[in-house]
Amino acid sequence: MEQRITRRRFGMMAASLAAGGLLASCASISGPRRVELSQAKLQAGLERRFPLRNRLLELFDVQLTRPEVAILPDSDRVALTLDLSVSPPFLRQTWAGAMTLSGHLYIDAARSGVFMADAHVDRFDIQGMDSGHARDLGRAADVLMNQLVRDVAIYSFRMDDLRYAGIQFVPTRLDTVPGALVVTLEPVR
Repeated sequence: MEQRITRRRFGMMAASLAAGGLLASCASISGPRRVELSQAKLQAGLERRFPLRNRLLELFDVQLTRPEVAILPDSDRVALTLDLSVSPPFLRQTWAGAMTLSGHLYIDAARSGVFMADAHVDRFDIQGMDSGHARDLGRAADVLMNQLVRDVAIYSFRMDDLRYAGIQFVPTRLDTVPGALVVTLEPVR
């Protein structure tokens, strides 16, 4: 009888060791992961968030459409080129044009996304508006764009993106490479 108990204990110990080994091998699965977000994937996500409409200085209704994203890998920045239309609410005139803005990228783990900070307008062209008014409107657009892009995710993570092998991950680091963003995900502790 004593020998059976010993064998049973031995079997339980062996099973415990095997389970421990399995868990140890899973620990390597649950380490940091790197996920590449291609420029095409970023573009598709942005297109779903547009058109955007906003009132600038209570004087102009602005509509932004057709976003085109470009990754600037040497500077960890992204550029957005947008079509825009500007119309004063008290006139029946509308001006059309295009603008390009760029900013630094950062991860906002609380909102599960990649956002732009320190955005500034690099190019602001309005057809049919005199250059003085276009320049003034461009300065005002610089302020508006900083406020606007703070709330627009360049990329939003889905819950499935942040779960792997039953383990919850959180984005912690962001790098730019030609044509993509590389996000490091680490297990939630």
